[in-house]
Amino acid sequence: MRRLRSWALLLLIPLLVSCSPSPRASVVTGCADAQAACLQGLATVTMQTSQGEFTIEVNGDAAPLTSGNFIDLVRRGTYDGTMFHRVVREPVPFVVQGGDPQSSDRSVPLGQLGTGSFVDPDNGQARMIPLEIKFRSEPQPRYSRVSTNPAELDGLELTHERGAVAMARSQDPDSASAQFYLALRPLPELDGRYAVFGRVVDGMEVVDAIQQGDRITKAAITH
Repeated sequence: MRRLRSWALLLLIPLLVSCSPSPRASVVTGCADAQAACLQGLATVTMQTSQGEFTIEVNGDAAPLTSGNFIDLVRRGTYDGTMFHRVVREPVPFVVQGGDPQSSDRSVPLGQLGTGSFVDPDNGQARMIPLEIKFRSEPQPRYSRVSTNPAELDGLELTHERGAVAMARSQDPDSASAQFYLALRPLPELDGRYAVFGRVVDGMEVVDAIQQGDRITKAAITH
């Protein structure tokens, strides 16, 4: 079981450092200095894909910074035309991952996908956001802190249930940017390590059908 969990964690980690020079990353530390407005309450995002349509409920109460970043990228059209570049179903269902902005360019080699982040056109910098984890007993989320304490994890506001939507990142907790993943089954081994910010509320059968190479044709805020 420990070996399987380590395998799963390694598969999820995207390499966010490209072989080519990249813009200097700007990392926000919380809502106070967020480059996109933090989200209050819930929002609904519909994603049209090569396989059909699914709907995400984005939870700004539990993950205001992460949710605000995601909603801002949807509003900008960042996800339109991007590829689901990583789909892991063997030996057991794991994740569908996408959202690499560079994957909208069909000339980018498949092997390079998973290395991209959102570059803010206003300042030319890659936008990174910190790990954001909310516990029910605490009024505000914790930032930049991985939690592995089983007693604490029982109190998480959002967990990796089937259909959970969370941010992919590198080994640095504060390296999430635009890439996200959808959990194909409950993944408690990732709780406290990656920021869950929503869940699929409709169209999970579409997520189950997504294959590597399928694309998001249009992401839109519907509520």
